[in-house]
Amino acid sequence: MEQYVIKGMVPLSGEVEIGGAKNAALAVLAASIMADETVKIENVPDVRDISVLLSAMEQIGAYVHRTDRHTVLINGRNIDSLRVDYEYISKIRASYYLLGALLGKYKRAEVAFPGGCDIGSRPIDLHLKGFRSLGADVEIEHGLIMAHANHLDGGHIYLDKVSVGATINIMLASSMARGRTVIENVAKEPHVVDVANFLNSCGAHIRGAGTDVIRIDGVEKLHGTEYSIIPDQIEAGTFLCAAAATGGDITIRNVIPKHLEATNAKLIEMGCELVEYDDAVRIAAKNTLLPTSVTTLVYPGFPTDMQPQVTTVLGIANGTSVVTESIFENRYRYVDELSRMGASIQVEGNTAIIKGVEKYTGARVCAPDLRAGAALVIAGLAAEGITTVDDIYYIQRGYEDFEGKLRNLGARIEVASSEKDVRKFELKVS
Repeated sequence: MEQYVIKGMVPLSGEVEIGGAKNAALAVLAASIMADETVKIENVPDVRDISVLLSAMEQIGAYVHRTDRHTVLINGRNIDSLRVDYEYISKIRASYYLLGALLGKYKRAEVAFPGGCDIGSRPIDLHLKGFRSLGADVEIEHGLIMAHANHLDGGHIYLDKVSVGATINIMLASSMARGRTVIENVAKEPHVVDVANFLNSCGAHIRGAGTDVIRIDGVEKLHGTEYSIIPDQIEAGTFLCAAAATGGDITIRNVIPKHLEATNAKLIEMGCELVEYDDAVRIAAKNTLLPTSVTTLVYPGFPTDMQPQVTTVLGIANGTSVVTESIFENRYRYVDELSRMGASIQVEGNTAIIKGVEKYTGARVCAPDLRAGAALVIAGLAAEGITTVDDIYYIQRGYEDFEGKLRNLGARIEVASSEKDVRKFELKVS
């Protein structure tokens, strides 16, 4: 099984290019099968979750062709199955977007119950509530979510809790429903806006994405388009934290600085210097890291997907910090692993009290999920000695060529598939 092996205490320097947003790409790719003409999607990240979704789409008859590493052509005209139970699809959370897309287009769908990282309860009741409000019958049997309707009619839907997945899924289904749909208390994340923009480029009539209320006038069909996925704010934030933890100075290109405002604000509070450009951000972390308080919130608040990374940086800040996780209850599973490296973190309920230590020390740790895995890599980059990170397939689900981009910034990191590879790396960097 592959692992990362890292020799730490090297300040990162240079430039890194950020790829397309995984969470946006998954939803946009699922939405693309609603068109009966070819859709060209650019800036698609080459990560495992994307490959699994594209394979599932091919299994049900969609035309899928990768013209290059980051460009995909998709045509949903010849879909011949409305049952998505591809062997691996239940392992990714975004599988449920196929439910909204197929239900919207064909008024019937059967999709394997979604999986994803074990970071806490992520119920899909709001998705199902939305489908039912549009007139669909929804049942869960034999591990499948089954939805069908003679026709879908627009309605008024209030989400009891802000949910990115439910917002997008209801938006997909209602894009081809009869009449107007109004969705209130919706998520405002950048990838919600990206999906709405994509659907509109295909001929949908969606207004209000990025605000508290989305209004959708259903259309009979969607046409082909060319569309480019927004940059990944979480990948960008991860590299910002890596620079902060290592005392680095890097420029992060192909970003939308506004999407990074919450992360940047906390890094500035921690003593880092940041400069924003039109499509880039430079971070210089030459000063002593300072403690701060962080609470995760829905956008535009501090993103839960950045919590493990910023907690890792605070673990070597000069003082005591408090991090409160208000989105997912299992997001601190990496803390025990970080403690192996010398961190002093006490978790009480949804709050972590972090007493900064002078440094991390290398150890063998295991990635419990995608973002926690990235956080452990950051710890390894800042640590004295050698760190190995197991179960890196979690990380590869959401970061394209993570180790390659880090090496280009001066990091000493390799992928190892055996103890022999680890020993070779240790000899090389000793």
